[in-house]
Amino acid sequence: MTRVLVDTGPLVALLNRRDRHHAWARRVLDTIEPPVFTCDPVVSEACFLLQGFDGGQDAVLELLARGVVRSDFSVAVEAKALRTLMQKFRDVPMSLADACLVRMSELDRDSLVLTLDSDFRVYRRNRGQAVPIIFPDK
Repeated sequence: MTRVLVDTGPLVALLNRRDRHHAWARRVLDTIEPPVFTCDPVVSEACFLLQGFDGGQDAVLELLARGVVRSDFSVAVEAKALRTLMQKFRDVPMSLADACLVRMSELDRDSLVLTLDSDFRVYRRNRGQAVPIIFPDK
């Protein structure tokens, strides 16, 4: 079964109706059987970006509480691999959240990363493989 790993951008777009990618995020996420998976750094970024929107941070946490979004990746356990990825892509540069999602895609080869971040076209996993992504058409 293909797991979908969600990045910050689509989470923010889903919860912010004024985001230019809101309709795209809603359309894509409506086709995916929950849960979608993520990591705590993505949750933190989404909460930060939605702090100025009434109920934005609560909406992110509600998605977790309801099991629509699931964060079970351990930064501590994967710290060595994350450091390696962040060093390898330091020129991009790679955020901790992005490193977590790339690492998650390495651990589950059949996963897809749902993202608005074009850096995922640059990142590579497992010895040079492209990271499979769901990305909006132009």
